Amino acid sequence: MKNKSLRATVVSMTCLSLAGTLSATKREEQRPNILWIVSEDNSPLLGCYGDSFATTPNLDRMASQGVLYENAFANVPVCAPARFTIITGMYASAMGTLHMRSRYRIPSHVRPFPEYLRKAGYYCTNRSKTDYNFATEDNSHWDESSAQASYRKRKPGQPFFSVINIGVSHESSLHETQTVLRHDPERVPLPPYHPDTPEIRHDWAQYYDQVEDMDVQVQKILDDLNEDGLDEETIVFYYSDHGGILCRSKRFVYDSGTHVPMIIRFPKKFQQMASGPSGSRTDRVVSFVDFAPTVLSLAGVKIPDYMQGAAFLGEQSESPQEYAHLFRGRMDERYDMMRGVRDKQYKYIRNYMPHRIYGQHLAYLWRAPATRSWEKACREGRCNKVQRIFWQTKPPEELYDVTVDPWEVNDLAMDPKYKEILERMRRATMKWVREVRDPGFIPEGELIERTQQTTAFDLVRQRDFPIDRIIEMAENASLGSVSSLPEMLKGLEDPESAVRFWAATGCVILGEKAGSAEVVLTKLLTDASSDVRIVAAEALAVLGKTEMALPILVTELENRNTMIALHAANVLDVLGEPVLSVMPVLDDLLKASDDKYIKRALTHTINKFK
Repeated sequence: MKNKSLRATVVSMTCLSLAGTLSATKREEQRPNILWIVSEDNSPLLGCYGDSFATTPNLDRMASQGVLYENAFANVPVCAPARFTIITGMYASAMGTLHMRSRYRIPSHVRPFPEYLRKAGYYCTNRSKTDYNFATEDNSHWDESSAQASYRKRKPGQPFFSVINIGVSHESSLHETQTVLRHDPERVPLPPYHPDTPEIRHDWAQYYDQVEDMDVQVQKILDDLNEDGLDEETIVFYYSDHGGILCRSKRFVYDSGTHVPMIIRFPKKFQQMASGPSGSRTDRVVSFVDFAPTVLSLAGVKIPDYMQGAAFLGEQSESPQEYAHLFRGRMDERYDMMRGVRDKQYKYIRNYMPHRIYGQHLAYLWRAPATRSWEKACREGRCNKVQRIFWQTKPPEELYDVTVDPWEVNDLAMDPKYKEILERMRRATMKWVREVRDPGFIPEGELIERTQQTTAFDLVRQRDFPIDRIIEMAENASLGSVSSLPEMLKGLEDPESAVRFWAATGCVILGEKAGSAEVVLTKLLTDASSDVRIVAAEALAVLGKTEMALPILVTELENRNTMIALHAANVLDVLGEPVLSVMPVLDDLLKASDDKYIKRALTHTINKFK
């Protein structure tokens, strides 16, 4: 990754004044209209990507007229932080905005890129999803953002940048079962990690129907552009906001959640800007963080120095990057943490919370019949080894050769033949999280408390802030190695609370092997940090000291910081039968809570014992 994350850590709003065109001549000669067609929750399950079961003639035709990107990635596999990354050209993991549906402040110098286009004379519209995951008036960045927004409202001759969102393929499309399907459930191809159940077959077939409907809507947008006589003036992007939607895709950093289709069609007038001729394909690795600088480059607008992405088209395009960087934080009511990298052949995933199973219960995800069916099949012993993995705890590291294993079920991390590749991609991940000074290594509840007077981006850039020490402890602790216990014992007494948090998390991961930490963990039950108290309580519970742990967890459930309360609820959900002793308290707290995530988490915990 380029070292852009370290540039200009304090940049004033004068960035906007720098967003002029590259030159007066270029402004007149190269001012294309740019149209984004964005579908929701789509992996590259299209005919033009080789999926013979898909019915996507319109996108297939668009691919024959444009350039198909074989290696385009969402940096995060869920909409809100993905859209933050797109709109700012900054990794959400670098800005503290990686957690789903968080609304934290960001530095004033980081601006949504349509503002730069508008200053350069573009008419910018969005129809109509925003969901940018930071504290902002989401519609304010556009000339118009609404269900009626249209480039047709611009001034005569004014260039436009327009986004049209298509929601028909969204995850929610599976929440109501359709009785009449166009795609045959008996013929639908299943990924190897899904068991063959009627519900899973039906949901896959219904999803393919939704993709077909999305394809029809794409063509309607293209027809409108043609009828308006704008085909030869407009560069058209089609892409999806992340992968999806059946369980183990959206929300997970596997290719099923991060690999997205992308086709860019250039009219003859702007063909020189394309990466290849019509009907060509490119294997260049690009990701969402690159989209903002790329659009600015195509429009002839100066790219702000602070942006972490790299333009891959236009006069400001840069050399191809080796990796797409991937991340995952809290998804709705469940905490997990993953980082990773993807090149043209391999995927590396680092699991910082390997003690949590992949398939943590998420109320929204469980609304799909396929998810419930998979869980039931596994519980009843009807899943094979590959299909059971999703319901188990995780290894610290995963490595896949996606060219021969596109569904990522053959983990190569422990194979000595791939040691060199594993180490290379591990180094790339470790280097990246340090370069962006990833504030996601600070537990969310504490991050909220520490950013009352600043932003997460600025917090980790304060003089002497120990982000490297925090990350190092997280890396050592998450390996689950007894050899790291001496370092974790030191970390439990570190002056930095986030280091103590990760050291205690390491004790949870080690379980009974961390017995020598019991005395220090007991002291941490009165730590100044609520997140440290919670994880120390979990570690003691794992050591059999639930009578010490439960009072701490129940108390923190009433914390006014809802993300701290949610952390406590997550721990209670995994403690098993000891939770029965506090069930009346959980019932009362559920009735009193007005936070949807707390209510979802407590409801699941309570229902497990009914």
